[in-house]
Amino acid sequence: MTRIADTTTSAPAENSNGARPRRNTRPYRALEPGRPARIGRGVLLFLAAIVTLFPFYAMVVLALKPVGPIILPDSLVPWGLSLEAFERVMGARTLLRWTFNTLIYSVVSVVGVLFFSSLAGYAFAKKRFPGKEVMFWSFIAMLMVPYHITIVPVFILISNAGGVNTHWGMILPTLANAQAVFLMRQFIKSLPDELFEAATVDGCSEWRMYVSIVVPLIKPILATLGVFVFLWHWNDFLWPLIVGQSNDMRTLTTGLASMNAENVPLNVVLAGSVVAFVPIFMAYLVGQRYFKEGVTMSGIKG
Repeated sequence: MTRIADTTTSAPAENSNGARPRRNTRPYRALEPGRPARIGRGVLLFLAAIVTLFPFYAMVVLALKPVGPIILPDSLVPWGLSLEAFERVMGARTLLRWTFNTLIYSVVSVVGVLFFSSLAGYAFAKKRFPGKEVMFWSFIAMLMVPYHITIVPVFILISNAGGVNTHWGMILPTLANAQAVFLMRQFIKSLPDELFEAATVDGCSEWRMYVSIVVPLIKPILATLGVFVFLWHWNDFLWPLIVGQSNDMRTLTTGLASMNAENVPLNVVLAGSVVAFVPIFMAYLVGQRYFKEGVTMSGIKG
């Protein structure tokens, strides 16, 4: 009777002392950069970090200088610091009003953009209806239209509706975000269809599936997109400048720019810039974990 040969791969032979032979790692070591290359890379990264952080250093140090003329580069030395500029900024009623306007504009826009873009992304990703692809790509085609081309007709519509010098006039045109809808659709499209089929069999409504299935699974991309939308609205200048024409409706960006035109000392302007920077930095720290997770998952699933 013919015996069938064993085709299984045999284990690596062991040495006399019972230990397995070490693998040859020389080919991998040959791909590693040498010591001069590592030192050069470290120097380049160090120089890049200095160039990146120096504007922030200059902003903080100059804001902490006593109010008066600034002489460069002597004023960049962190000596003789004072909180006089911050006392002026924090004591100004207009800055508090500008901060309130910026918070309303940024936070409400973030909530609206995330809500509407997630609903639209869910519909485009998991629902079937006539003209879905045509409607989606027509909406995405808005990304090809420059923002500055549409700003005049949008302002005319908002002005005719009485939205000038109002919060809703600033917020309403920003809620239709084609880029946010595209990102939501791509992320939700990667979710397993079996989840929604099982929910349909169990009798879940569309709203229940959105709240109980979609929202918990898209938290990383919600946080990532929320950080980007918040930063964009917090730093937005052109649209708030056009719509918020009165002094009480200015945001921090437009208000700080108006201070330069009023010959306000540079120390006070930079102190206001530091105050405006803190909420952005705090928003990133709060959403940092979800931000990294969202970027990673978007790269894997995209």
